[in-house]
Amino acid sequence: MKSKKWGLLVAILLLMVTAACGSGGNKQTPGNSSPSPAVNEGSKDDANKDESKEYKDELNIALTAQPPTLDTAMTVSAVALDTAGNIFEQLYTLNANYEPVPALAESVERSEDGLAYTFKLRQGVKFHNGKELTSEDVVASMNRWLVTSSRAKVLLQNAKFEAVDTYTVKLTVEKATSDVLILISAQAQFPAIMPKEIIESAPAEGIKEYIGTGPYKFVEWKQDQYIHLERYDEYQSVDRDPSGFDGRKEAPTKNLYFHFVTDHATRIAGVKTGKYDVADSIPIENYDELAAVNNVELQSFPGGALTAFFNTTEGVLSDVKLRQAVLAALNNEEIMLASFAKPELYSLSPSYLSTNQTQWTNEAGAEYYNQSNPEKAKQLLAEAGYNGEEITLLTTKDYNEMYTGTLVIQEQLRQIGMNVKVINFDFPTFLETKNDRSKWDIFLASTGYQITPPQLLAVNPDWAGLNNETVANALVAIRSAATPEAAKQEWEKLQGFMYEFASSTVLGHYNGVVAINKNLEGFELYEAPVVWNAKIAK
Repeated sequence: MKSKKWGLLVAILLLMVTAACGSGGNKQTPGNSSPSPAVNEGSKDDANKDESKEYKDELNIALTAQPPTLDTAMTVSAVALDTAGNIFEQLYTLNANYEPVPALAESVERSEDGLAYTFKLRQGVKFHNGKELTSEDVVASMNRWLVTSSRAKVLLQNAKFEAVDTYTVKLTVEKATSDVLILISAQAQFPAIMPKEIIESAPAEGIKEYIGTGPYKFVEWKQDQYIHLERYDEYQSVDRDPSGFDGRKEAPTKNLYFHFVTDHATRIAGVKTGKYDVADSIPIENYDELAAVNNVELQSFPGGALTAFFNTTEGVLSDVKLRQAVLAALNNEEIMLASFAKPELYSLSPSYLSTNQTQWTNEAGAEYYNQSNPEKAKQLLAEAGYNGEEITLLTTKDYNEMYTGTLVIQEQLRQIGMNVKVINFDFPTFLETKNDRSKWDIFLASTGYQITPPQLLAVNPDWAGLNNETVANALVAIRSAATPEAAKQEWEKLQGFMYEFASSTVLGHYNGVVAINKNLEGFELYEAPVVWNAKIAK
């Protein structure tokens, strides 16, 4: 990576990397996750064979929900981003140490004033339609991402990409901040590079033609059943050891099938019988059952924080005192135990980021967290003049912890005299309904850990409607802080404000569980199940 005067960026990145490496940020990988040998050009079909084994030509991955889209700039859905990551690539991506590293770019040079980033592109990279990647495709893709991604719109306002020459692009930002490359590299709403003509013809509701540069190309989306991807034989991989989302992508298995298996019992049965080689979001109540199955390996990883979001702009809970009454009523231990079953698979803390991420974790707002104080809650309801107005909890059964936690909260709020109903939808409809703030008052979400506070959904105005000047100003202060210590102090003040304002609350921190076939080779669990180097013997 070429650079000029990295200064603060390097200092903050090093601290972040140190924190992530020693914390819940890095998911545990199986002992069988070492990369298989590189495949020579023209011999990718031989990747399914070695001297002693024959390998299947398909992998079957069971997802807990159908993705709402594969247009990565328009969704925060993990199942969408995990699937799309096999089709699309980024200018920069994250390695296992959470360092931004070049992917479709070769290098980046940062200007002295921190306002310009010049990216050199790799040459000879082809899209799945045979067209060579050039600067015009990158500019079109990245400029669309800047105005489409809810994170980019907030954190990179008035930024712009432009072509310098056929294989060079320049990003100009309005203010020098410490996290530009992190934002471009992160998986959350990642900026997928697509052909210029796909971008220009995209309807407002999002891309429908999925053409990228990744190791797999899109074949079919059979609604409510599966997405089928096929190995792209002209794929041009970087030549580095696999590490997180970085490194060689060999695609030894010809076909990937991502099945939508929203019924947890069906997903569990499919893992046990070998119908599915990988299954995500394993309900904790099935942990012991699957652990006893000889052909199944369970991998747990620090998954993130189960978080409740409040409607601060519309409806009954636009009254801050009523939101504070809800916080006073919540017994987080009950919610987390019901949602995750095993105490060793969750922990309590008001921190929005991983509790081991020392750069950012803090206890600000602890006085509002896990209060379990019904009498205080009732008093706040009386002070607010609550008169039995209906409170709507939005949820989805596609994510067991979100649904179960919602039912526990419903009962806790009923016990303090609130009139509460639950509405349940499949996951795509849940996300669509969430965007209509006239239809809900509270919803729960399993929110994966982010590297920096400004990337949190809890501070994103497009996620739950939090449009607050104090929050916006605090994000600017965090990103422009002179030192990591100063940035941490600004975040601590903001976290405390968020609890006092009661815009959201962390309920607890959880471990996620993924089940894989024990014979699966080349699989890695990072920020997502990484399957582009995976294969399984017949």
